[in-house]
Amino acid sequence: MIRRVFRQRVVNRVWALAALYYRLRGVRLVGKPADEVWYFAFGANLHDSAFRQRRGMRPLEWRAGRIAGYRLRFNLDGRPRGRAAPANIVPDPAAEVWGVLYRITRAGLLHLDSTEGVPGGRYRHLWIEAEDSGGARLQAVTYIADGNAEDGNPSLRYITLLRDGARAHELPGDWLRFLESVRHAE
Repeated sequence: MIRRVFRQRVVNRVWALAALYYRLRGVRLVGKPADEVWYFAFGANLHDSAFRQRRGMRPLEWRAGRIAGYRLRFNLDGRPRGRAAPANIVPDPAAEVWGVLYRITRAGLLHLDSTEGVPGGRYRHLWIEAEDSGGARLQAVTYIADGNAEDGNPSLRYITLLRDGARAHELPGDWLRFLESVRHAE
């Protein structure tokens, strides 16, 4: 009991500091740490090695899903610059992007933000309506960035993460074929 109360006090203090940090960067942190949200992953976070192991995430649930009205692009500068282009999404009324919907806590989203450089880095939150593979509509958060006018090519390691993650989460065959068609940087 004492440990639980102590842990809650620590979380509340950290949450208050995080809210101040976000506010200083022009973003409002809403909700409580234990509130649950859906996060839509379309890039490297499709793969468990990136999402669970490298980022240390522990989703409460996951589902294959899609967002309509967006297109997947590789128009960001990666490392090494010019030889690796990470994934991004851009509005396109005629397109859709498939990925994984992870149910996480707001505290988990805060942790994920810190691994993605949000707020203040390249990506920012985008709240969207997503649809899981069963047709259920969900409000979800994902990341979007201001990308370059021209697309680059992802590294072989990066596009392999997307392909393997898409297969592991049983994304549709058309999406798998699209990912297979993406050329990687030489």
